[in-house]
Amino acid sequence: MTLSFKLTELLKKKCGRDISTPSGVETLALDIESKTDEHIGVNTLKRLLGIINDERMPRTSTLDIIARYLGYGNWSTLQQLDSGSNSDFGPMDNTIQTSQLPVGQKIVITYHPDRTVTVQHHGNGHFAVLSSVNSKLHVGDELQISHLVKSFPLLVSRVIRDGKDLGAFTAGKAQGIHFSLLT
Repeated sequence: MTLSFKLTELLKKKCGRDISTPSGVETLALDIESKTDEHIGVNTLKRLLGIINDERMPRTSTLDIIARYLGYGNWSTLQQLDSGSNSDFGPMDNTIQTSQLPVGQKIVITYHPDRTVTVQHHGNGHFAVLSSVNSKLHVGDELQISHLVKSFPLLVSRVIRDGKDLGAFTAGKAQGIHFSLLT
């Protein structure tokens, strides 16, 4: 089980530190223990944050500790908050509508833990992968992407590899993506 983006952001804010690195997770574990007098192991937190790929379900007592750390009575109460409002209004400062990009625009997309993908826009939200480091995407893959939003997952509606439609692809589920336009 991986915590939702919203809960990860709450933990990050409460801890006051980036929790996408090993040292950040260690700091989070110490902060949880100092504020709740209860211990959660660093590797358990890494699993919950998606740093370690492991779909084991954590103990309810572990989730209750996280809830108390965030100021809620128990996990059940915190889940209601997390599943409550799933929409919001706000500025789109960190968003790109890809159909508005010029043909030929190159974008470097990075996400945790050490993934980097460079794509080139071919028009109407269609991209080709130019380079891929530690990602499941391959050089030459054709992608359909409607939006890029910083600190949110990368949502690719279609991946075409060697003429075969592989379906949708999601990256950066735990901490979201970052991107920069190349000039």
